[in-house]
Amino acid sequence: MSVASAREIGERYQRICAEVGGGVTVVVATKYVSTEEMAALAEAGIEVVGENRAQDLECKHALYGDAFRWHFIGHLQSNKVKVVNGICELVHSLSSDSAARRLTVPALLEVNLSGEASKSGISPDEIPEYVESCSLIRGLMTMPPLTDDPEASRPYFRRLHELAAEHRLPELSMGTSQDYRVAVEEGATLVRVGEIVFRDS
Repeated sequence: MSVASAREIGERYQRICAEVGGGVTVVVATKYVSTEEMAALAEAGIEVVGENRAQDLECKHALYGDAFRWHFIGHLQSNKVKVVNGICELVHSLSSDSAARRLTVPALLEVNLSGEASKSGISPDEIPEYVESCSLIRGLMTMPPLTDDPEASRPYFRRLHELAAEHRLPELSMGTSQDYRVAVEEGATLVRVGEIVFRDS
């Protein structure tokens, strides 16, 4: 996939930032952006990027280190935590005890609200034990079932907000390119957008 020009990316990014407001961090997901194409995102003024794979995170950070603030948004394996600790300011996807024990940076718990076996994440019932055992947890993240209707995500976002409030966790990472507006309405403090920002249309 080729990315748009830096000017187009910058315009789209600024439009989304203005739309969601100052209290919401726009994390640009770069899973499908090549290392070379990251240059356009840096030129466009993207502030925060989210990577899904530790290996890609290492490669991209080696070239663009201080150009971005780095978040990890993919499934976090415990043997990759060391890489993330050295680069990222926030992990969105903590879902295992072994990874939690190795983390030295703030994290969000990934909660599987849909119960889909194909999705990572802990059950809502497990939140208290993680919060009690890991002082680095700042909030929650979820991925609703895939749908073309943004409104279908609303109940999941609303439930995550309720769980965060119940456990006094201030950060909520929810919403992607197709449903980030609904996520913000339901209290998101971070949204993860990708192709809507950088795809070459």
